[in-house]
Amino acid sequence: MTSYTLRHANPAKTRTDAVVVGVLQASDGPVLAPGGEEVAAAYGRKLGPMLSTLGVTGKAGEAVKVPTTGTVTAPLLVLVGLGAEVTPVAVRRAAGVAARNIPNASSVALALPADDEASVAAAVTGFVLGGYTYTAWKKPSKDTRPAEVGVLSPLARTDAAKAAFERAQVVAAAVAATRDLVNEPPGTLTPALFAEATTTAHAELTSGRKAPALTLEVFDEEQLAEMGCGGIVGVGAASDAPPRLVKLAYAPEGATTHLALVGKGITFDSGGLSIKPASSMNTMKCDMAGAAAVVQATLAVARLGLPVRVTAWAPLAENMVSGSATRPGDVLTMRGGSTVEVLNTDAEGRLVLADALALAVEEEPDVVLDVATLTGAMMLALGDKVTGVMGDDDTVAAVVAAGERAGEAHWPMPIPEEMKERVRSSKVADLAQHDWVRWGGGLFAAAFLREFVGDVDWAHLDIAGPAYNTGAPFGDWTSGGTGVAVQTLVEYARTLAED
Repeated sequence: MTSYTLRHANPAKTRTDAVVVGVLQASDGPVLAPGGEEVAAAYGRKLGPMLSTLGVTGKAGEAVKVPTTGTVTAPLLVLVGLGAEVTPVAVRRAAGVAARNIPNASSVALALPADDEASVAAAVTGFVLGGYTYTAWKKPSKDTRPAEVGVLSPLARTDAAKAAFERAQVVAAAVAATRDLVNEPPGTLTPALFAEATTTAHAELTSGRKAPALTLEVFDEEQLAEMGCGGIVGVGAASDAPPRLVKLAYAPEGATTHLALVGKGITFDSGGLSIKPASSMNTMKCDMAGAAAVVQATLAVARLGLPVRVTAWAPLAENMVSGSATRPGDVLTMRGGSTVEVLNTDAEGRLVLADALALAVEEEPDVVLDVATLTGAMMLALGDKVTGVMGDDDTVAAVVAAGERAGEAHWPMPIPEEMKERVRSSKVADLAQHDWVRWGGGLFAAAFLREFVGDVDWAHLDIAGPAYNTGAPFGDWTSGGTGVAVQTLVEYARTLAED
């Protein structure tokens, strides 16, 4: 277990096993970034030739380890690239790279740029998440993570920096918990087991005298049928692991704003009868990343004690193939009475979300955000590191702004008016769930969801690309589940609390 401290200290004289310093790219060669001035002074004129000899450039993602031989107190100097400019995102990514490039150090000092609250938070967040590992199914091995990490900052004694530092640790822990859920094998995270994991997390948070006002309800398949949730029941009909709906509600005293969060929770997606190719199923345990994000974000909001009411809805189902599977051409009756013609059982996420959105809207929240690994079309449009955001203009803009502050990339996408006609094109039902037109599939999906939110302020976050990193680690992202959206949701809630 790593402990984190915030302190004001000279990195050249700090007693620690390793000191981390940022390097900036400059027109006349690499230079140490703010936070590393004392280290630069300790090396003096030797610094430039040393950086040149080691091939240090300062580009983002770079990490170079240097034995100090007594030039500074720490025996190991770790140089991490920040790119051309100091930003909180650059600091967070550099801290993440550092976390993976410090071998067997029991203590670490981060002397990265940390002269404002955002950079202080970025340094600790990056190190926590960059050093994340998922080992639940591996044989026990020696824990090589440092026991103590000190974030060095000239603001260390200020209340604002301390608050940002503590808040960042809570949010980073929520991101890591989301990654754990996304990385868990699908056979051991069925809808019922996801609900159990949420029940355990809720019990841990609500024990004790000063526990937050947080309630939990879990609805099983019989209750869902009685509630008219034909989408959730229909998607889960083929599986031996029946569906669930988790409702997590945080209602602090005095809160005047109500935020509803809805997250897609397909614990495994085979595509149903419109079955996926085998190679496309390898990462389909991640299709519940939206549900994991809204649950963990709500728990984080409660831990932080933010004065905003938050209700999370996590519709959970396993999309499988059997004789009881929903068929293309079937019609489902959704919560609220709308009927939907199913034309592609691999477009199941919008069906479970529709029921949960309808339930969320019934409570008349001020704003609804839904998060879902919804469409491959959004990945084609935006790649694998950017979330597409659709909805009403003001809410979309607020989500994008919150994401920028949180260090997560979003891009606003439209819902063209002609999508309404496509969504209502079914000859036998009120709505068509899919229409097999190649173009604008992500926009069609958003238009379908819009049918269930009425006049409530709403934004849809399609995280199909960034929810799961199939490549090598990148900045504070490790391979596998990324926990994307958690930081944005918490920041959005924090903004509502301050309004």
